[in-house]
Amino acid sequence: MIIHPHVTEKATMLAEQNNLLQFIVRVDDTKTKVKKEIEALYKVKVRSVNTMMTSKGKKKAIVVFEDPNTATELASRLGLF
Repeated sequence: MIIHPHVTEKATMLAEQNNLLQFIVRVDDTKTKVKKEIEALYKVKVRSVNTMMTSKGKKKAIVVFEDPNTATELASRLGLF
């Protein structure tokens, strides 16, 4: 389950340059589950998902999209920037 997008200055720069967005997800979510949920919820194609635990004990999913500019378009739809 996606909790919320992770919005920082670095995340915004990565979205514009590398076509990826970061989300905070539940600790027990797998990469496959995150990929399926992003594709179903936002109707976009996901190339890959990397996950990591933050120092605050939360899980961050870094989602790379198939189509160019998908990250910036999705961020715009979500009102991130």
